[in-house]
Amino acid sequence: MKINLKNPIHLLAVGFGSGLIKPAPGTWGSLLGTLIAILIWNLTASIAVFIALTVVSFLFGCYACQKTSEDTQIHDDGRIVWDEIVAIFFIFSFLPQYNFIYYTLAFGIFRIFDIWKPYPIRYIDVKISGGLGIMLDDIVAAVYTSLTLYCFFRIF
Repeated sequence: MKINLKNPIHLLAVGFGSGLIKPAPGTWGSLLGTLIAILIWNLTASIAVFIALTVVSFLFGCYACQKTSEDTQIHDDGRIVWDEIVAIFFIFSFLPQYNFIYYTLAFGIFRIFDIWKPYPIRYIDVKISGGLGIMLDDIVAAVYTSLTLYCFFRIF
């Protein structure tokens, strides 16, 4: 089955269409997540909002990614980018500073970890099936990104 943008579950799973952009749909989804996160930060300036948003989006994402994956019959279809968006929300929950430099670093470093998939990210990606697996590998990449940003912050 194809992605149906009239289906709200599919629409969210593909990041409002950003996951349909080629090449590198994960990068486009991450960029959308970063832009949404910057907007939300500018409106709320609240870490608590980002933590709550991450938890709710993660739980919903497990369902949406699983359902879309089942509908397309492709496990972790590259067009599914909700996991990247939620990972960016996680990173924004723990940024050392909220400015253009850290937004750019967060985006770039996250993309590196998401593509490179150091242990245990690749393991999770391969071994944990369904929506949880789709979501969890990106959250671990977000944890690595947050730790890297804090190291960068402490050094500079």
